[in-house]
Amino acid sequence: MTDVRRVEIEYRTRCRRLPRAAWPARELLTTFEAEVTEPSLTPGTGGVFVVRVGDEVVWDRREQGFPEPTAVKRAVRDRVAPGKSLGHSEKQRLSP
Repeated sequence: MTDVRRVEIEYRTRCRRLPRAAWPARELLTTFEAEVTEPSLTPGTGGVFVVRVGDEVVWDRREQGFPEPTAVKRAVRDRVAPGKSLGHSEKQRLSP
């Protein structure tokens, strides 16, 4: 049985953050199509950009700044599919 997970991305509407919130939601659905079954985009106020898995906050802009896309995927992966590879986005860049 698949573990049903809700991922909520709360974003500030006043700063037009919807595109910045929609992109990670799409990426999470693509990466975790069996694990994340209910993505949610929630309008907020006050500079908010928070990512929650269920009731657990996994990213908060006020504490961690705006995340790189891979950081959100890792934070969600660690809760819904530990051990799952994120493919090329996890590979470290090689120095010249």
